[in-house]
Amino acid sequence: MVMEASMIVVDNSEWMRNGDYSPNRLVAQNEAVNLIFSSKTQSNPENTVGLMTAAGKGPEVLVTLTTDVGKILSALHGIKASGKPNFLTSVQIAQLALKHRQNRNQRQRIIVFVASPIETDEKTLVKLAKKLKKNNVAVDVINFGEEADNTSRLEAFINNVNNSDNSHLVTIPPGPHLLSDMLISTPIVAGEDGSAGNFGASSGGDFEFGIDPNLDPELALALRISLEEEKARQEAEAAKNGSSSSNTKEGEESSSSMQAEQQHLGGDNVEEDAELQAALAMSMEDAGAPAIPDEDENMEDINEDDALQRALEMSMQDNGENNNDDDEEMMSAVLGSLPGVDKNDERIQKALEDMDKKKKDDKDKK
Repeated sequence: MVMEASMIVVDNSEWMRNGDYSPNRLVAQNEAVNLIFSSKTQSNPENTVGLMTAAGKGPEVLVTLTTDVGKILSALHGIKASGKPNFLTSVQIAQLALKHRQNRNQRQRIIVFVASPIETDEKTLVKLAKKLKKNNVAVDVINFGEEADNTSRLEAFINNVNNSDNSHLVTIPPGPHLLSDMLISTPIVAGEDGSAGNFGASSGGDFEFGIDPNLDPELALALRISLEEEKARQEAEAAKNGSSSSNTKEGEESSSSMQAEQQHLGGDNVEEDAELQAALAMSMEDAGAPAIPDEDENMEDINEDDALQRALEMSMQDNGENNNDDDEEMMSAVLGSLPGVDKNDERIQKALEDMDKKKKDDKDKK
């Protein structure tokens, strides 16, 4: 089976409150995310999946690439509908998150849920699609809720990102069906071989917890979250009894891996990625991931006049016993040690004169 790292981008905009998909768009989407996560991790034990939102205050990474369904379910449980989504930025941030996958042999895939109007024009979407294709990133889009407005632009996007049929657009109109049921037979869940596996009611087997998620998706999701939270609590309790040092070492190795990857990013599309890296850093801080440094921050942002003034004041402290010649010699040495500083600069000369005058005035007062 194909080994992949997948970032799932969910729509958490105001449109997700609509009830045209049972029981509403947000809950229907959550069930579909759970289905996709299960299909990915069950098809290959080395597959990893991450989760991020597209709306709210802005695109935000909730869970970095993981095989732990508990993290995904807990994050889904806390998502609230608010604001407008940003399809373009969220997809770009998802691509950056995929660059940090620890297993470089994993193929990269972004799975995007779109249930609100896309404001980005088709030309810009096509440009992004071509960039993703060039970087070997596959994209699947689940288009529902506002399909009449979005389908043509999303078709153009998928047509340009598609490489040997590795990307797909699935459009699901509202109806009596469940969103997750409609996804089971699609390539997004079924995969290239068309086998959806054992998921939910379609498997014909026993239901988890004895509850049909198709009839009561909210209860089924709540039960899964409760189970995973209890499992996480027990694991945390066990960790206190001897595994804390091991966890610390693992965290340090993860941080080192992230820092090495950050250095690698420096040469790739810096002009386009700098702002996105900052946005990713802000969102990943909440998820416990190491922050990515802002490449735009450098010494040019420092006020040179203020820095020079501080250097001059420091050089003059506690030197009252020196005569004027010694002071001037010392100042020349200090100024000569500052890179890029011209001692003959009018501002420097004026600063020296002002400080010399102040010193004489202080001496006269004594």
